[in-house]
Amino acid sequence: MSYLFNTSEDQREMLHAIGAESIDDLFTGIPAELRLQRPLAIPAPMAEAELTRHLQQLAGRNQGTGELVCFLGGGAYDHFVPAVVDALASRGEFYTSYTPYQPEVSQGNLQVMFEYETMVCQLTGMDVSNASLYDGASACVEAVLLGLAANDARRQVLVSDSLHPEYRQALATYLQFLNIELITCPTRDGRLDLALWQQHLSEQVACVVLSQPNFFGIVEDCAPYARSAKQSGAIVVAVADFLSMGILQSPGDWGADVVVGEGQPLGIPLQFGGPYLGIMACREALVRRMPGRIAGQTLDRDGQRCWVLTLQTREQHIRRDKATSNICTNQGLLALRATIYLSLLGPQGLAETATQIAWKTEYLRQRLAGPQRWQVAYCSGSWREIVLRDQSHDVTGALAYARQQGLLAGLPLARWYPQLADCLLVAVTEQRSRQDIDRLVQVLNEAPLKREAADA
Repeated sequence: MSYLFNTSEDQREMLHAIGAESIDDLFTGIPAELRLQRPLAIPAPMAEAELTRHLQQLAGRNQGTGELVCFLGGGAYDHFVPAVVDALASRGEFYTSYTPYQPEVSQGNLQVMFEYETMVCQLTGMDVSNASLYDGASACVEAVLLGLAANDARRQVLVSDSLHPEYRQALATYLQFLNIELITCPTRDGRLDLALWQQHLSEQVACVVLSQPNFFGIVEDCAPYARSAKQSGAIVVAVADFLSMGILQSPGDWGADVVVGEGQPLGIPLQFGGPYLGIMACREALVRRMPGRIAGQTLDRDGQRCWVLTLQTREQHIRRDKATSNICTNQGLLALRATIYLSLLGPQGLAETATQIAWKTEYLRQRLAGPQRWQVAYCSGSWREIVLRDQSHDVTGALAYARQQGLLAGLPLARWYPQLADCLLVAVTEQRSRQDIDRLVQVLNEAPLKREAADA
């Protein structure tokens, strides 16, 4: 860490150069009531050794998946990452290379991009993939913007309320100033209702967004919803989980035009919530509207196989107002991790991992059968995530108790769904053992109720 010290004399000279009387003058554009009127609540200066010990003590208060058993989900998951992913992704030729902008970028980077895009297309059933976007939410936004550009006379976007709430928030943020109406179709028992979905479709809907599995972990038959949307002339965007594709039908087979998703489960650690990997693929008819870069394979003048940057439609420095996006970089290193991970698993390993997750999710469902404090909220088939309802309506207390017992038991859904204030979203990955799941059920059911905790 570097530290640049400015003396009082240095500060006076800089203020004089910009015509300010004091440092406070730099903040006059911020309303006084929004400015902190007291010193920052930080300790007094320390010597380096003392400061190092203090920071180590603060860091020691953190608890991660190495100390706690993690059942958290909602977009970031505790999946196993093979050691070879870290070893290869840490090689200098990958780790230090800058995001490529030029068609003549190095062959190594281009080959990785090409292999990554190829595997994404194989998984999704799409014709072309880019490499790549920031995260799942921004990829969803880019797919919707693509759909709006393809149907530029239409001014509505239709989503389900079982789409990830933060994806819907990101869409609302982007669309609010574009004169585009974001319509949310409600679900019943965590699933879309086809008749209700069709009622929301009209000639003004430019694109629709379907998720598989949905935010509640429920696996739905998306084909009828995609078919209805296409009959109305809308572009169909699928938000998919790429691990689940080891056993679930690819979105291309059930009618998606664009497929996006979060690549974090593909060899990327939780790492405090990011950075992650936005995956995006589409049908060939839409390729000219896709943001990001596309690598292709060809032959050089000596007849040797080589790779080239074949399309970069989004570049504002090339296409100016015709650029498809204002994204200034991609997640090349994380796309590399996903490429290594998928190469290691292969089709059989991907199917085995997805099957393990399905079995363990079902085992949790079976363990909660019968009269207990916690019940499965939705009867539909689930993959990896499952919604549990607390019959005693004390989700916060149960989570606090579970953490004391060494469990990160799940996400309270009240954060996004007030009507589900008594519900918890629990994620079961291949990392969780039978003993872990048994322990979760035991701890959740034995958690003290509010009155019992007060009496104690």
